[in-house]
Amino acid sequence: MARPLDRRTFLEAGALGSVALALPLKGPAQAPEVKRSSPKPVVISSANGNRFTNGGALTCVAQAFALMEQGGDLLDALIAGVNIVELDPTDDSVGYGGLPNAEGVVQLDSCCMHGPRRRAGGVACLEGVRTPSKLARAVMDHTDHHLLVGKGAQDFAHQMGFTIEADLNTEHSRKLWLEWKRRTDPEHWLDPEQRRSAGFHAGLQMVREGLIDPEHFYGTINCNGVNAKGDVCGVTTTSGLAWKIPGRTGDSPILGAGLYVDGEVGAAGSTGRGEANLYGLSSFLIVELLRRGMKPKDAGMEALRRVKANTVEKRLLNARGLPNFNVSFYILNAQGDTAGVSLYESKYALCDANGPRTLATEALLPGRALD
Repeated sequence: MARPLDRRTFLEAGALGSVALALPLKGPAQAPEVKRSSPKPVVISSANGNRFTNGGALTCVAQAFALMEQGGDLLDALIAGVNIVELDPTDDSVGYGGLPNAEGVVQLDSCCMHGPRRRAGGVACLEGVRTPSKLARAVMDHTDHHLLVGKGAQDFAHQMGFTIEADLNTEHSRKLWLEWKRRTDPEHWLDPEQRRSAGFHAGLQMVREGLIDPEHFYGTINCNGVNAKGDVCGVTTTSGLAWKIPGRTGDSPILGAGLYVDGEVGAAGSTGRGEANLYGLSSFLIVELLRRGMKPKDAGMEALRRVKANTVEKRLLNARGLPNFNVSFYILNAQGDTAGVSLYESKYALCDANGPRTLATEALLPGRALD
């Protein structure tokens, strides 16, 4: 038998019922929305982003951060930053003066991604244009495509009003190419396997002798940023692998490999051996791991572990049985948390409210790649 209601219990039950009737019928109760804290504005890049100035006062990351703080479009700011490196003839891994392919021709690759607009553009095997990052932006803005290559990319550049030059070599890049040609002795035309091995090892020997910066044998600059509004963008640009087969395209212009941006999550980009990065679409992987809640450093380390696991060919292993190349990732999430990670210790650049600086990456493996 039900217990009779006293006056107090009756009033409380009536009040609760009134509240229930007043609530809109929206199905099952939803978890309260989690409000993110304000993002920390920051620009992150490969180490050459805080080294070269093309004769000016600012490096890539400093220029990009300054323009970003002025309130303009974030991708424009990042591209203006990497333009400094593309135009600087003393950086032989990017743009004008980049180390050429096996035939002595400078071929450039680049891509960019705009988080808020969810748009992207890229160019590959581009000849004669010093600033491929600007042309990648033009592909994004003026076409329905993500990637133009070779002569088609050059023709598009001409249509867009870019200056087309006959040769992007500098005296320095041509001198190094001639030294490489001398060492590989092309007159004897080795069989394909021997020739490929001879060319690769001649390049590595030039690295050991200090003729080529270890970071520049594979080249590239990646630069990503997040502004105070939470916009996320990124750009990658390169002259690619030194002495590559003409037409070779690495990871830099490929979305998900050399660069990936999700405006709600973060961005990741890469430098180093492009083929190793392409195999696992590592930048896409990193951003997906960020989406699942991983911190930038942890996401990058997971991608590096996969690169290591996928490197099984003997020609790509050093005396310790580890990769004989380096790969680095430059990562930020939408809150402005960052990380620079690499197979072997390297450097990366950062600029925030405390100014530009160069920092050591977190390394997955001890020692150096060629040990």
